[in-house]
Order: sequence, then C-alpha cells, then structure tokens
Amino acid sequence: MVFSSPSFLFIFLPVTVLLSRLFHGRKGRNAFLAAAGLIFYSFGQLSALPLLLLSVLISYAAGLLMLRRDNPRYRKNIMLSAVAAHLLILALFKYIPPMNSVLPIGISFYTFHGISYVVDVYRGKSRPEKDPVALLLYISFFPRLISGPIVEYSDFESQLENSEVSAERTAYGIIRFVEGFAKKMLIASVAAKAADHVFNISAVSAAAAASVLDFRLAWLGAAAYAIQIYFDFSGYSDMAIGLSAMFGFSTAENFDLPYAALSVREFWRRWHISLSSWFRDYLYIPLGGSRKGRVRAAANRMLVFLCTGIWHGAGMNYLLWGLCHGALVSLEGAGIIPTEKLQKSFVGRLVSRIYTLLSVVLLFVIFRAQSLGAAWEIISSMFRFCRFDSAVPELAGLLNGSMITVLIAGFLLSGRLMAKLRPVLQSKISACSSSVAFLIVAVLVAVLLFVVSLMSMSSSGFSPFIYFQF
Repeated sequence: MVFSSPSFLFIFLPVTVLLSRLFHGRKGRNAFLAAAGLIFYSFGQLSALPLLLLSVLISYAAGLLMLRRDNPRYRKNIMLSAVAAHLLILALFKYIPPMNSVLPIGISFYTFHGISYVVDVYRGKSRPEKDPVALLLYISFFPRLISGPIVEYSDFESQLENSEVSAERTAYGIIRFVEGFAKKMLIASVAAKAADHVFNISAVSAAAAASVLDFRLAWLGAAAYAIQIYFDFSGYSDMAIGLSAMFGFSTAENFDLPYAALSVREFWRRWHISLSSWFRDYLYIPLGGSRKGRVRAAANRMLVFLCTGIWHGAGMNYLLWGLCHGALVSLEGAGIIPTEKLQKSFVGRLVSRIYTLLSVVLLFVIFRAQSLGAAWEIISSMFRFCRFDSAVPELAGLLNGSMITVLIAGFLLSGRLMAKLRPVLQSKISACSSSVAFLIVAVLVAVLLFVVSLMSMSSSGFSPFIYFQF
C-alpha cells in the first residue's frame, strides 16, 4: 500500500483518521497508531513483517539491558551489539544474494530508526523505553515507515506523550498531504516518462544508445530525472509530514529547495535533510568531524558519502555517486573548489550555481542508470554537440505540451526564483491565515489540486515512489 494508491486514499487513510479520533487518551491512540502501522506494512509486504518486529525487539531489548546497569563499558557493549545486529540484518537482506532477491520494503529507514533509538539511549539523550508499544509506534509509524523522513528518537520521544490532535493541525496536514500528492502526480510522474525513455535507451546497448541519443535527448533525460526525483521524493516527504500532522505529530522538513544551492555542500544541507542529519549525528561527528584537521575531515566526509551511497544500494553506480559527492564536498571544504569566494560577486555566484547544478545533474545520471556503461553513454552524449538529427522522432514524441509545461514548472518551483519568492509568500500567508476567506480559498485550492491529481493518476496509471526501492 502506498500513499498515492486508491486503497490508501479512500479506505485506509479516512478509516484510520476516523477511528483514531475515538481514542481520547494518548496511550490508547498511540497503541492504535502502532497497530495501524503494522496493518499498513502488512498490506505492502506481509512476509517481511517479522523482520520489522525483530528490529523493534532488538532495539527494545537493548534499551532495557542498558537500563539494568550503569556501567559505561557494559552499556557501550550493549549499544554496539545492537547496532551491529541492525546492520547485519540490513546487509543480509539488502546486499547479499540470494537473501536480497525480495527487498523488505522500508528496511533502510526502519533500521536507521532502530539505531537512532539505541544510540540516543546510550548517549543519555533519551530514556530507555519501558513501554514496547511506544517504541513500536516510533519504528512503525506508517506516515514515514516506508520512505522516511528519518526522525531521530530524541526528537520523537516527547511527542509520544505530548502529541495534540486539533482541527487546525488536521487541516494543515490535509493541505500539506495534497501538496505532496500534486507534486508526485502532476510533475514527477510526467517527468518520469521522458527520464525513463532516455535511460531505457541507454540500458539496451551501447550501439543502440549511440545511434539514437544526441545531446538534446540526453540533456532532456538528465534534466527530466533531476526534476522527477526531487518532486517525487519531496512530494512523498510532504505527504508524510501532512499525515503526521493529521495524527498530532510533527515531522521536520526534509527538503529546502536543494536546486537553489550554490555549492554541493549546501545542496546536501537542503537535500534529504533527515538522511544528511542522521549521518552527521551518528557517523561524521563520532568519527571526529572536522575537529582533527583538514585531512581527517576530508577522510571522514569521504567515508560518510561512501556509506550514503551504500545505503542506497550495493551497485557500483551508487558507490561512485556517493564517492563523487564526497570528493566534491571535501574539495569545497578545503577551498580547492572556491565556492565561498565565488559567492562574493554576481558572476561568481552564477559560476557557482552552474557548477553545482551541473555536478548534481551529472551525478544523478550515474545514480539512475542501470550500469556505469549506460551512464557513460548518456553523459558522453550530453557533450557530443556535433549530432543534431538522430533523435528528432524521439524528441517530437516526448516534448509535448505537458512535458514542456512540467519541465518549466519544475525548474521554477525548485530553483532560485522560488527561494526568493517563498519568504514573501510565507509572510503573506501568515498575515492572512486567521481570515475565514483565506481558509476557504486554501481549502478550495487543495480540493482542486486533489481532483486534478486524481485525474492525472487515473489517466497515467500508478507509478511507485522512487525511494521505495531503497
């Protein structure tokens, strides 16, 4: 079951919202939401449910064992054992054949949630949870169970007792959910048609790709995928944030206009923020961060981005994608790529912006391609400007009115223009938010977006979220 499926939209979600309102006590509502998470997961992959419950059991047992004794070495050994158990399960079912023949959905996300709990308890940031239902809710909370965002346990702990359901938060949640649904159906799903077409050509054979791909088609595929993955994943995150609000929980933002970044370092402060924060708090800082000199800091960054690539998958394309991002971030940190100096002038900012976007788009080609050879075919075609005629029929079929509209909208809504307009829009919205007329207009716009998104879904068919595969 996924957020954009009719069974979720018209059965599971409304029934779950209505039933949750019958529970006035937090413990009863938390228990109901934990059960709802297990039902939600079972509809997606019932056979993998025991693995999810095993992850909860490992975390719960580790917390109780650390509670029993205050010996630092004993607590550290328990923590390390639990983390190792989580990582072993992740490695077995995600990276080792034949165990990874059917990937348990959400395993990368709920594994990191389990590790967050164990480490936060060890560090003293959180108390060991004696109530197994509370920990089960943290790990199985269905709005973010399958594809995040990743929420650290120390941030979720207080909400277990202080979550509040209100009409205002529910209305906000519905509007935010519809916003994400529209991103997915109206932009990401349309851009996917061009991206999939181009990447499928490169996957057939080098000869086939060379005979069809010219630089225009290659750039179209690369740009379309950059738009698809952003609006697909940020749309999912918006839906998760909205769903959480409907049930009285808050979830931090996961995207902040990453294509408006002026460096690759800034891009990672804006892209998949929860994953970046998780690696910073649980790997980069424990390794020493930037406190032990530039060389050690660069090595730590490379290791973090290598792990980021591995987290997405064991393929060489993910490893290279992670290492290249690590290299660029390290070079920027050392001042070898002088993005900070470039941002002091208009021309420098323009150069920095082009460098950042070009780096991100090219590396997304490696991320998306089915092999390094296929990635090379697309990237080399992007800079083979001498060919103009081989892809005319392909371009004519892809560049229709809806595709052109989506590409333009995607560019405008994810870049510097939106970064400049958003503060103005937010101030206007805040000033009018108490107005009845404004609320009526907001609801009408949300209803219209929802209807149009449903129409798009019915005409184009179902397309899964990209991060379901991770």
